[in-house]
Amino acid sequence: MSHQWETTSPEETRGLATEILDLMGGAGMLLLEGDLGAGKTCLVQGMAQALGIQGPVTSPTYSLVKTYGDPTMLVHGDLYRLTDEDELFELGLEEWLEGNVVFAVEWPSRAPELWRPEDWRLSLETVPEHPDLRRIRMWKGEGA
Repeated sequence: MSHQWETTSPEETRGLATEILDLMGGAGMLLLEGDLGAGKTCLVQGMAQALGIQGPVTSPTYSLVKTYGDPTMLVHGDLYRLTDEDELFELGLEEWLEGNVVFAVEWPSRAPELWRPEDWRLSLETVPEHPDLRRIRMWKGEGA
């Protein structure tokens, strides 16, 4: 089953996070695909807000992973600069996969063999003729 939405502003994209968290059951892996600037980090910021996490949420492009909440409720990964999959295991990937957290991963295609069939996928598509429009689709499992 696939879920689809359209948003026309960063605020709408952040606001969609509550519905996405509900679909996920409040925990699990969410693999975020989309071009640069499509709104992946914006959506994760909305997830943090929906989870009651205070403070700024920024892309972990250089650190690969950032955690939010105490105890950790949200793990935000960005694999854009991943050079070796072992880096993720060194950062505790296995622990987060089994934990009761939301783990949102940008650029999961950099390490496709790490993801499980039960992981949620979400794509954010920009529309060139409507620069503020985002087409968002979410599904569970491989393919679409």
